[in-house]
Amino acid sequence: MRPQIAIIYNDPQPSRYFDMGEGRAVLGVLEAVAAVDKALTTLGHPVSRIPLHPPLSLVRERLESIPEGLVFNLFEGFAGRPETEAMVADLLAELALPYTGCPGPALALALDKARAKDLLLASGINTPRHQLLSPANLSTFHLSYPCIVKPCAEDASHGLSEESVVHDEASLARQVAKISQLFGGQALVEEYLEGREFNATVLGNRALTVLPASEIAYALPPGKPKLLTFASKWEPEDPYFSGTKVVCPAPIEPLEHEEIAGTAMAAFRILGCWGYARVDMRRDAQGRLNVLEVNPNPDISPDTGAARQAAAAGLTYEEFIERIVGIALEESAS
Repeated sequence: MRPQIAIIYNDPQPSRYFDMGEGRAVLGVLEAVAAVDKALTTLGHPVSRIPLHPPLSLVRERLESIPEGLVFNLFEGFAGRPETEAMVADLLAELALPYTGCPGPALALALDKARAKDLLLASGINTPRHQLLSPANLSTFHLSYPCIVKPCAEDASHGLSEESVVHDEASLARQVAKISQLFGGQALVEEYLEGREFNATVLGNRALTVLPASEIAYALPPGKPKLLTFASKWEPEDPYFSGTKVVCPAPIEPLEHEEIAGTAMAAFRILGCWGYARVDMRRDAQGRLNVLEVNPNPDISPDTGAARQAAAAGLTYEEFIERIVGIALEESAS
């Protein structure tokens, strides 16, 4: 008999994201839950859904009630508190509950984007030059324009728009102040790269598989910077949504695929990932491949990049989900 699987996830709650007009990203977890539930049921697994609610102090009790089997971890953090994603994974480990996806330390490290970049650089992986800035230390800016200004500890492209790319001191100060105020504390500022953009999903623990890479193909009006804005993912009426397309598999030569796959696997290992993660990359003016971000436990809804790459590898959606389950069971048995 196939193991019992409990899907845990954050039940969407009102938060700062809704106040900013970015609530759609928070609701996206429900699409993933429905799709994974359907796939697991089709595969013959007994499935239960367990929504988690704040405060975090009550989560342990909820997790302790999970029946023996496997936890399919779709928890993305409580609204406005992305750091709780790692905390829940830590709780699963403390309770010795086998679970899918990356461990808490990898989730926490990837969320600390500046620290993750420093670790990649120290390990020989290219990533754009960067620094953490706030209005208080703006005078320490030492990068080259253009730069991109991001929240330093968010995902789902929260806070990213065409205004995020800055070309002078005035726009830098304005965007750093905005991001610091909306997301608390500091902004991550990094040099903006103009080259081709790719991402690749890595699966596995000790043995790794890299799914066929995707390329982000931009067809934007003149003057608009090429980047994955919040609108490009969540707002169909926006020019960035229609002007940002995903090509999978990416139109690249075998040697370039090997470079992308090798870089993705190295970044996956360096950040301590297991299970599955997506690695975002872009080439710089010299043609060098740079890691922009590592995204542990990315969205695996059927219409997202990870599922699209799995399909390009010849996997049905059900087979993709079963592969994730198998990796988790393999890890728990070791």
